Amino acid sequence: MPRYHNINGNVVQFTAAEETARDNEETAWANAAPARALATLRDKRNGLLQTSDWEIMQELEKGNAISDDMKAYRQALRDLQTAKIQLTSVPTQLGQLNHSKGIKWH
Repeated sequence: MPRYHNINGNVVQFTAAEETARDNEETAWANAAPARALATLRDKRNGLLQTSDWEIMQELEKGNAISDDMKAYRQALRDLQTAKIQLTSVPTQLGQLNHSKGIKWH
């Protein structure tokens, strides 16, 4: 299907070179999708780690020990960067990390 662009008010069909260039741009964009998804995942993970940092500081200030569940949750978040996971399975809070929910590894 030919592409067109507007040049000074005139609809002009792409040349063969423009079609090739546009195809290459679209291919590059599609090929970069995994990198964009990982960047989004890292941003979300970093925010969750930052939130849990605050929770840990609150517990430590009260003299409480950090629970094994919280340690496992934070480790699971740190492990996201190197694991192959479903992007929608990031635990958003500690209660989501258990044997039946949370991160789905594949």
